[in-house]
This record gives sequence, structure tokens and C-alpha cells, in this order.
Amino acid sequence: MAGHTVDDLRERTRGDVVTPQDRGYDEARKVYNATADRRPAAVVRCANAGDVMATVNYAREMGLDLAVRGGGHSAPGYGTCDDGVVADLSGLRGVRVDPATRTARAEPGATWGDLNAATHAFGLATTGGIVSTTGIAGLTLGGGFGYLCRTMGLTCDNLLSADVVTADGRFLTADADRNADLFWALRGGGGNFGVVTSFEYRLSPVDQVVAGPMLFELEHMENILKFYREFVQDAPEQLFLFPGFQTAPPLPFIPEDRHGDVLGIVVVCWSGPVEEADRVLRPLRDLAPRVAEAVGPMPYPAINSAFDPLLPPGLREYWKGSFATELTDAAIAAHLEHGPQVPTLSSTMHIYPVNGAPQRVAPEATAYSYREATFSTVILAVWDDPAGDAAQTAWVRDYYAAVAPHSEPGGYINFMGEDDQGRVEDNYRGNYARLAAVKRQYDPGNLFHLNQNIKPAAA
Repeated sequence: MAGHTVDDLRERTRGDVVTPQDRGYDEARKVYNATADRRPAAVVRCANAGDVMATVNYAREMGLDLAVRGGGHSAPGYGTCDDGVVADLSGLRGVRVDPATRTARAEPGATWGDLNAATHAFGLATTGGIVSTTGIAGLTLGGGFGYLCRTMGLTCDNLLSADVVTADGRFLTADADRNADLFWALRGGGGNFGVVTSFEYRLSPVDQVVAGPMLFELEHMENILKFYREFVQDAPEQLFLFPGFQTAPPLPFIPEDRHGDVLGIVVVCWSGPVEEADRVLRPLRDLAPRVAEAVGPMPYPAINSAFDPLLPPGLREYWKGSFATELTDAAIAAHLEHGPQVPTLSSTMHIYPVNGAPQRVAPEATAYSYREATFSTVILAVWDDPAGDAAQTAWVRDYYAAVAPHSEPGGYINFMGEDDQGRVEDNYRGNYARLAAVKRQYDPGNLFHLNQNIKPAAA
């Protein structure tokens, strides 16, 4: 297709090709994070894997940047670009469940809400994220943790196979036996190796959970954080819980006079027997009085979507993240200094536990390498007015700088900002050399570089 035009691309694709001259272009170029206000030369709304192959070939042969958009939730807005081509997979949202084998096959534009809706009908689930609007593709390729990870493992640990379009336009299936090196790299290596057009997941029985938030006065957060770091070490693996700082939203379960106050928060999700939840959660409830609580039995998809309203599309976002093996007193002091300064309703800091089942996988078994880490911290600013860009990003950067000396050098790639490219090798540690070699094999020209980029190894 070298030297061909966008009209030639239109002839080769089933889905729409939207350019700056077309009605609907401004909508087509939008992504979740409004700071990524970019103007691609074309957005291809892929209708099938053939469209993906045509789009990849077009971008490569024309020498254009290629952005790949699944759910569109990329923290730095990598699902779009200036003057290049966007392979928009957001219309590919099908999910097919096989309850007999406890597996599901899902298309790359599906969100966790889509997948949960399909699997919950059979009393099944796999590890998803914290909000249901997150795309399955980015979460899985980055590793993937959420409410079920301490008992089921990371999302990528539950990936059984993937169909992939590589940089040369080939369509490959990667699993433990076929293209095993590619399969290894996909499980944590991000979007560096191709465009995944189908994900096959292992499912496990999950129906009702006991879940929800507890809100505490800030004065209790030091004791809560110290309790959390010890409690989570030996807590039953069916329990996922994380502390943070949160501006109280105007919800009925929160006293009206506390709406808008910054409080400490602990979110819990118990996926074990419902009748055991009170016993498991009692140590936390006995620790400090609660300003408000909304913990109770609910279908698993309900907790996975509970915080969606705080993170609607179209707001401005800035992220930082880090792993920690221990939550030291010095780290807690840094959290107590910066967390209460959370600047907006949707901004937050969470400390997720990534111990349990994820730690039973060897660091070299998948591209995701931080298997010994106990905690993954995310610091997230969310705002709506561009005039606030400097202040909001400064809060995140100052907070991150304070906890970094007490954290590992690397972090979870899905929490990385566009200015974190210098941390990529730290994020993968001993796996980076192998990832660079796989990159050289499948993408020697680094076509897939709009990501936390792994550069091809030298020949």
C-alpha cells in the first residue's frame, strides 16, 4: 500500500475511516483522558481483524505513527496521536462464555463491564480492574490487578491465548504452545508487540461478594495504614482491600454535612463465603469509628462498577505509580502529609495489595516482573479545567517524589504517565532484555511505540 491514499484504506476496510474533513471527526478522536487532545490523520473504526491488518499495513508502509485504542482508558492517552493513524477497536466488544470449560473469549474493545455482564450470568469471573469502564485489553496487557487478584492472580495470569496482528500485518495466535515467546511478552509487556484482536480467559466461580467503602476521619489514618500493612500479609486471599484518601461525594450513605470533606477510605471486597464476611472484616471495623460505611452483599459486577461515576470520560487526568515491598513508617508519613491534600472529588491515592496468588508466579514466568511486591500505589489527579493543569500535576509529582524513596524503582505500567518513559527498564527489571529481544523479532521497526515503550534489541 506504499504511496496509497486514505481512500485506498477505505476500500480495504469494512469499518468507517474518519478524517479531519469528515463529520464526527472530533468525536472520533476523543479518548478518556481529555489532556490527550490530538488530531490524527485518520481514525479507523475497525470492524474485524481484517480491518486491523489493513490499518497496521497502511501505517507501516506510509511511515505514520500508529495508535491503538481499545477501551480508551490509557492514562497518558496513548489511544490517539497527532498526524498518524488510530486503530479504534472500541466497536469490537463481543464476549462469548463457555461455562463448561469456564473460559471466555472477548474482543479488544470490550470493557470489564461488558465481560462481567457476560460471565456473571454463569456465576463466573476473572480478575478485572477497579472500575468497570476500563478496557480489558490495556489492563490485561499491562498485567492487571483488581478485586479478585489476591485469590485468582493477575489478569494476565488468567489469559489462556490471544490472537495478535503483528507489525508486518500477520495474524498469529499466541498461547503456551504457539508463539510462546510472544505469549510470554503479552502478559505484562503492554501494547509493544502487536494488536490483540481476541483474548481468551480462564474463569473462576464468583457470584455474590461482600464489598464497599468505609470512610474514616483523617486522624485515624496513621493507625489504619499501619494496621493495613500488617493485616494484609496474612489476610485470607479472598479478601481484597485498599486504603486511600477521598473527598466525600454527595451520596446518601454519607452524612450530608460531611459531603466535600477529605476523609480516609478503605474499600473492601470479600469473595469468600458471605456468612464469613463479618468475622473477616471485624478487625478493621474495630480499629476506628467510621464516618460512613456502605459494605454489604452484592453481585460482583456491582463493586466493579461502584466507582464509575467518579471517573467519567472527558476529564483531565495525570497519574503516577510505584511498587513497594514494604509500607514503611517513612512511607506512611509521606502519605499522611500529601494524601489529605487530595485536590478534587475524583482525585485520589490508593494502595492496592498485590500479594497472595500473584506472588506464586515466578518473576520470569511472564513479562510482569514485580512478583515479590506487596503493594502497588497509584496517585491520580482528575480535574476539568485546563487552567488547573499545573496545580493538579504538581500535587501528583510532589506526592510521588515523597513516596519514591520508600518504593521500588519500577511501577505498574498502567499507572505510568507519558513522562515516565525513563522508568521502562525499571518497570521490567530482569525481564527487559528478553522483552527487547521479542520486540526485535515481532516489531523490529518499533511501529508500536505509542506506549510505555520497549525498544527493539540491537541486531
